[in-house]
Amino acid sequence: MKKITRKKHLEMRLQNIPSHPKPKVGLEQYTTPSVIASDLIWNAFGFGDIEDRNVLDLGCGTGIFTIGSALMGASSSIGVDIDEDSIRLAGNVSDKLKLDNVEFIVSDIDEFNEPLNVDTLFQNPPFGSQRRADKGQDLKFVKKAVEINAQVLYSFHMASTEEFLMKFYEDNNLEITHIFRYKFPIPKIYDFHNKEKQIVDVIVIRAILK
Repeated sequence: MKKITRKKHLEMRLQNIPSHPKPKVGLEQYTTPSVIASDLIWNAFGFGDIEDRNVLDLGCGTGIFTIGSALMGASSSIGVDIDEDSIRLAGNVSDKLKLDNVEFIVSDIDEFNEPLNVDTLFQNPPFGSQRRADKGQDLKFVKKAVEINAQVLYSFHMASTEEFLMKFYEDNNLEITHIFRYKFPIPKIYDFHNKEKQIVDVIVIRAILK
C-alpha cells in the first residue's frame, strides 16, 4: 500500500470508513468525523506515537483510529469495542484494505484484560454530550488506560470539564502534555434529537504516564 505523506490523503482514506450501522443510544455512539480523526492521528504521528508503535483503540466503534493508525505505519493496531455490529463493520473495512497489522476484539472495557504492550492508546468514549447520558464514562476509560499501562494516551472529553480533568489526570499519575480542541458535530441520529446537527466543544488530552 502506498505510503501516506499528507494529512489530506489520510482524511480521504478515513472518509471511506462507514458510520455506526445501528447506533445505540445507551452507548452514546457518535462517529468521529474523518477531519478530526485525521488531524489527531497526523499530530500523533508527528510526535512519534504511531509509526512502529503498538496502538490500542479503546471503544473503537467502527475503527477509525485503529485503521488510521495502521495506515500510518503502526506495528500493531488493536480495536476494542463492546458493540459487535461496529466491530464487524470495522473488520470488513480492514479486510478490504488488506491491513495485516490490525486486530479487532469484542469486549466490554471492564472485562478487557489482555496482556498487551501498549505504546499509544486512543479513546473516544461516551463523554457526556447527552443530557441523559451516564456521566463519568470517559473517566472510567482513563482509569483503564492507566491499568493497561499505556505509555501515551489520547482521550476525548467535553471541553466544559477541562478544569476538573486537570486534577483527575494528575491524581491518576498522568502528565498532560498537549490539549487539542475540536468542534465535534453530532448529527440527528436518535429519536430524542430535535436538531439536525449540534456542535459540541470537545478536547482531546494527550498525556503520558509519569
